Amino acid sequence: MEKHIFEIKNLNIYYHDFQAVKNVSVAIPSYVITAIIGPSGCGKSSFLRSMNRMNDLIPNAKLTGEILFHGVNIYDPLISEVNLRRRVGMVFQKPNPFPFSIFANVAYGLKIQNIKDKAMIAERVEESLKRAFLWDEVKDRLKKPALELSGGQQQRLCIARALAVYPDTLLLDEPCSSLDPLATAKIEELLQKLKKEVNIIIVTHNLQQAKRISEYVGFFNSGELVDFGPTKEIFERSAQSMVGRYIQGIFG
Repeated sequence: MEKHIFEIKNLNIYYHDFQAVKNVSVAIPSYVITAIIGPSGCGKSSFLRSMNRMNDLIPNAKLTGEILFHGVNIYDPLISEVNLRRRVGMVFQKPNPFPFSIFANVAYGLKIQNIKDKAMIAERVEESLKRAFLWDEVKDRLKKPALELSGGQQQRLCIARALAVYPDTLLLDEPCSSLDPLATAKIEELLQKLKKEVNIIIVTHNLQQAKRISEYVGFFNSGELVDFGPTKEIFERSAQSMVGRYIQGIFG
C-alpha cells in the first residue's frame, strides 16, 4: 500500500493578482482522514479544489507547482480532467443533488461513463446507498425526487453519488456546515467507515470535528500551510504557537 496518496510540491494558486495559496509542499497520507483547518479566507478550500482540478473552472485562476496523485502530476496536459474527477470525487459545502429521482442521482456518474447494463446500475446504486448509510431510509422511494430529502440525507446522497463510480479519494469541503448535530454525527460515522476503503480529505471550520474524526491535520493561515502532522500532536501545541492560539479561539 502506498504511504502517500498526494504529494504536493511548491503549490501556488492565484486568482487574478491575488495569491490564495503560497508555496505549499506536503504529502497527504493514504487511508486516513486528513482535516484541513484555518480561519476564513486562508486558502484551504482553494488547496482542496486543486486536488481534482476544480480550480480549472474558475476564470483567471492560475496554478504553479506540482500535485502528484499516485506519483503522476495531475496537471500534466495529457491527464484527463474527467477521469481525474471520477477517481477524486468532490462533496461540497451545500448539498447539491440533481433535480432527478434518488435513483437517477446515484446512477448519474455511471451513465456518464456509458454504462447501460440496467442490472449493474441497479446493483451499484443499492451498494452505494448502503455504503452511504442511506439505503434503509430511501429504499422504498427511489423514484421520488432527491430534493424531497432532508439536508443531511441529501449530503449522504451526494456522497453515495460520488461512491458509485468507485473513487480512490473523496474531497469534502465543509460537508456538515449546514447540517444539524444529528445529521453531522451520521456524516462523521460514515466517514470513519469509509476511510478503510477510500482516502478522505476534509476542510472544516469545526475544530472539534477535526479532532474527533481525523488522524492528520493541516493548518492554513494567509495562504500558507503553517503546520501539518498527526491530529493529536497538532491539538497539543502550546498556546504560544499560531496553531495553538487558533485552536484556543484567540484569533480566526
